Amino acid sequence: MKLNSKPKIEEFKKTILDFYTQSGRSFPWRYVGKSNPWGVLVSEFMLQQTQTGRVVPYWERWIKLWPAPSDLAAASLETVLKEWSGLGYNRRAKNLHDCAEVIAEHHGGTVPRTPEELIRLPGIGAYTAGAIACFAWNYPALFIETNIRSVLIHFFFQDKTEVKDSELFPVLERCLDRENPKIWYWALMDYGAALKKLTKNPGRKSAHYTKQSRFDGSFRQIRGAVIRTLSVNGPLDVGDLRKQVKHSLPNTDDGNFYRALEILEKEMMVAEEEGIYKIK
Repeated sequence: MKLNSKPKIEEFKKTILDFYTQSGRSFPWRYVGKSNPWGVLVSEFMLQQTQTGRVVPYWERWIKLWPAPSDLAAASLETVLKEWSGLGYNRRAKNLHDCAEVIAEHHGGTVPRTPEELIRLPGIGAYTAGAIACFAWNYPALFIETNIRSVLIHFFFQDKTEVKDSELFPVLERCLDRENPKIWYWALMDYGAALKKLTKNPGRKSAHYTKQSRFDGSFRQIRGAVIRTLSVNGPLDVGDLRKQVKHSLPNTDDGNFYRALEILEKEMMVAEEEGIYKIK
């Protein structure tokens, strides 16, 4: 397909929407009618670098525990991290907790409506701000993630490599359904997810493509083990903490263990007082 023909754009849109009508996915944070903006925001934090199938049970449990930003804001970070355990990238849980505090204190408990407001919140970048505005408030934002990127490259850049997002945004803007953007984005994402199962991932042609690093044996795994140990056991002296982390990860290098502690302290996820470490 070429970009210089409006009927081709319409043909593309019909292909995507027809697929969604027949094979679109269903998730508990997707709302066709009246939405739950807080539920949408929680889902976007959880979905960062995590597969949807893993997120569903966590999301359902969190929404029951903390159905509003003020509920999560009132919870301790230790409790929040314990409930997050298993999702990985624990920094997201702290950012979500901080985000809930800001929304409760400065936005009357209501998730902001525009990307410009949302991007000022902790842990929210350009993509997440656009996605929350769109899926929570049906705001016609422009944003790209891996599935959207794959679809656009597959249809419009088949003969090109190293495709930049700056080349994709004009295409996305021309295709955007401004009356019901959230349905359109759901359709794009679902088509992209299916596309990867049928053909070699078109996203590999993106200039922004990076293969996710292995988790087992990584420094990220050590960080997660420290957080999980403190969340489950409460405050520990450095010797006991090191022993328990090494019990769960026998190959943990002492240098990486202490580096993880130092970084977690700087990120204000862990606090130390007289040799005793705890979730901050």
